[in-house]
Amino acid sequence: MRDKMQAHDRFRNLVYGMALALMIGWILYIGQNVFVPVIASVILTYIVVALARRMEMLPVVGKLLPGPVRFLISLLAIAVIITGFVLLIIQNINQVIALVPQYQASLLRIIQGLAVQFGFETEPTWATIRRDVFGEIRLQSLIGSTVTSISVLVGTVFVITVYTGFALGERRVFARKLARMATDPADSALISQIVDTINDRIGDYLAAKTFINLVLGLISYVVMLVIGLDFAAFWGVLIAILNYIPYLGSMAGVIAPTAIAIVQFEGDWSMIATCFFGLTFCQIFVGSFLEPSLMGRSLNLSPLMILVSVTAWGSVWGISGALLAVPVTAILVIIFSEFEGTRPIAILLSRSGKIPPQRHEAIRRNGHQRAQIIPTINGTLEDDAAE
Repeated sequence: MRDKMQAHDRFRNLVYGMALALMIGWILYIGQNVFVPVIASVILTYIVVALARRMEMLPVVGKLLPGPVRFLISLLAIAVIITGFVLLIIQNINQVIALVPQYQASLLRIIQGLAVQFGFETEPTWATIRRDVFGEIRLQSLIGSTVTSISVLVGTVFVITVYTGFALGERRVFARKLARMATDPADSALISQIVDTINDRIGDYLAAKTFINLVLGLISYVVMLVIGLDFAAFWGVLIAILNYIPYLGSMAGVIAPTAIAIVQFEGDWSMIATCFFGLTFCQIFVGSFLEPSLMGRSLNLSPLMILVSVTAWGSVWGISGALLAVPVTAILVIIFSEFEGTRPIAILLSRSGKIPPQRHEAIRRNGHQRAQIIPTINGTLEDDAAE
């Protein structure tokens, strides 16, 4: 009888959990214009704080720079990178629009050449296909929609920057407020430890990933500059950003510039192959050598579940969801691992199925007090006392 009641309770909790997940997913979907900038600003805050902490490790000058100065330098560096990317897009838009007719004509010539090579041109239906399908290709309309998307992106970037400034200002207070939401000292201590774990793991991951992406963007830019690909700087920055999306971002970072190379170097397959294999080598070098040495398996996420999370968050929030998928999923795993009802989900999402034991009962046994739980976002900088 007792076993039946326990099975009934588990089934009921499962149904409630699925209903709650669906409701939360719907709320996240309809509120993406609010949630995406907020979460992106939190992620950007982690990057700024993590870079400030890494700056302390610099030889000679690292120890001499006070905490507020390191924060300011990190924030200015991120602001310069974001501003440079926005200006780069705006600068290249007119050039892209000017080259669109040339690209379109080149694309149609390539299609016609392939039809001749494979004998399609003699088929009775080819003229109809060419007129009704390929004749309707309008790169101008695609560029127009892209320009609209870019204008929205610029506005979103501005909102995220403002949010990040406020998040940096409240990084110490917010963690305290989270801990003080619980009336039980043990619960407060648990919240404190969860926040600290999230800060350490996500901060380290984002700092390492940002550095890796900058290296990838730089070496990819050099490859494209050497072969003379149009808009090499733009593609280099875009490759760096896309690399935040596991697997799919790497593929897009090779396919998109190669597609431009096909229409730019019309018929010169040696240049096209050089572009493709050069960018592929950059991805392999970063993914197989640089990334494992700097990051290892710090987030303990299953590769399959990473791909699923990218797909899931991408379906909810589009490209923004795909970019934020890994850190958001990692945060959920850390939180889920601390509660009995959600530990199976954390185990499923983990790489090896091994997650840390729950700390709630240990905290209760050790008698932690509320006074012990004053965390800061992404750890405590010794120099923060100067604030």
